[in-house]
Formats: sequence, structure tokens, C-alpha cells
Amino acid sequence: MTLANLADLRAALPRGQRLIGLDLGSKTIGVALTDVSLTIASPYGALVRAKLAKNAAEVAAIAAKEGAGGVVVGNPLSMDGGTGPAAQGARDWAMALSAAAGLPVALWDERLSSAAVNRMLIGEMDLTRRRRAAVVDKAAAAYMLQSALDATRGA
Repeated sequence: MTLANLADLRAALPRGQRLIGLDLGSKTIGVALTDVSLTIASPYGALVRAKLAKNAAEVAAIAAKEGAGGVVVGNPLSMDGGTGPAAQGARDWAMALSAAAGLPVALWDERLSSAAVNRMLIGEMDLTRRRRAAVVDKAAAAYMLQSALDATRGA
């Protein structure tokens, strides 16, 4: 499968289907989920980063359980908007995930999402480093997915 344009993916979803957001980390993958109206993204959980086949099966199981029809994968572009090794790796992983899970996948710029979430968790919620580690991945996925929803609303 090829990567979808996010606005096209959103428009093609049948009514009532959700989107899954994934924030790729080196050890974990943060997971977020939209509501059925594609208005609000909420943290869902985290997956241990493993072989693609295992992670694809986990994502497909979440999609089946929660009624999701597509996936948005965070794209770690460089600060100037260029595609570095991390962004190319995310693109390759997203394409392989789409083929393995049988779901349409779109990429969305996730620059600074983890940093923004960490600042919020430290400053506003005053969480310790240990407690932050438990929530940052799924919160970063929700932050990225909410950004994607907001940017494509009405598109």
C-alpha cells in the first residue's frame, strides 16, 4: 500500500470510524485514538517496539476492537522541514505497517510533540520523571493526532 494524504484518508473514512495515532519511539510506540466524530484525540496506550509483524498485528487488533479505519504515524521531520534519517525511517515503517495491517496510513509532522508534552507534564502537572515516562508516549501520540485533526477539519 502507499501512504495516503491525511485529508483524503479522513474524507474516505466511513461515518463512525476512528483514526489511530502512533508516535514512534526507539523502545515504545505511543498510541492515541480519535472519537467517532474525528474531533478529539485521546491517549490510548503504548506498545513495546518489536518486529514490524508483531506491531502491525497489535495495531490491526486495536483497529478491529475500536472501529478504526486508518492510522496516522508521526513524521519526525527536521527543524527546517527536511527529511532526515528518522523521517525516512518513519516513512518506511509506515508503508510497511499499512501493507502488513491492511490499513491506510498517513504521515503527520510531529516535530516537538514529545518536547511539548514533556513541558506540560513537568510544568503544569508536576509529574516525576518516572511517572512522566509512563504517560509521555501515549500523550505525545494524542498531541500529534489532535494536531492532525485540527489541521484537516473541514478539508
